[in-house]
Amino acid sequence: MAPKVTAAMTSTPEHLTMTHKLRKPLVEKLRRERINTCIEQLKSLLGPEFLKQQPDSNLEKADILEMTVCFLTQLQLQNQQQRNLLNSFSKLQTRRLLNHINKLQNSSDNLREAHISLNSSLWRPW
Repeated sequence: MAPKVTAAMTSTPEHLTMTHKLRKPLVEKLRRERINTCIEQLKSLLGPEFLKQQPDSNLEKADILEMTVCFLTQLQLQNQQQRNLLNSFSKLQTRRLLNHINKLQNSSDNLREAHISLNSSLWRPW
């Protein structure tokens, strides 16, 4: 039969130490399970990438993490290159648009000046 636990026993340092000793392996097991689950998720997400690198091999956790870091680094570099390309394209398009607007404005000014000079130089009998 299990010993009865009284209120006085639950607050003793020995009881707290015993509770900690009993909980620690359970908490550690749950932590390892979370890590393993996440590593398996990484492996499944990057499955095609793994097959390219090491077909028909059993990957260790460290291999999976290293390949994930490598893949994310490549992805980050690719993303930065696309952003740079988009920025330069946007700047070029903006410059072209401003040049076009300036040309339209200049031609509009030229037409207005031509219209004014035509109206002032026309001979009118009235």
